[in-house]
Amino acid sequence: MDNPQTPASGGFDLNQPTIVSLLYLASFITGITALVGVVLAYVWKSEPKAAWEVSHYEYLIRTFWIGLIGGVVGFILVFVLIGLIVLPAVAVLVVVRSVLSLVNAQKQAPMPNPGTWLA
Repeated sequence: MDNPQTPASGGFDLNQPTIVSLLYLASFITGITALVGVVLAYVWKSEPKAAWEVSHYEYLIRTFWIGLIGGVVGFILVFVLIGLIVLPAVAVLVVVRSVLSLVNAQKQAPMPNPGTWLA
């Protein structure tokens, strides 16, 4: 009997942390899906289905706040030209964190150091 938690070999497991990560990545095109993703992360955090998911929710919620605060600070600093460096750096950090979470969610592995502010 197959374990419902394990994706088929070569398959893509559309689990909840994966959905949030994909919403974060889609926000670079749509602009609003990150907000949907963080709301889902907060809702799903209160009802985790597996132990490995708990670290993903903390990591993804922190990723949202890093992106929002970094984006606001970068936007303010654009007027002194430093923001032209800060904004792309924050975007790269959010993409890297989202992809790392996506990869670990596919393996159903917990995030190492979910409390970190870096990747």
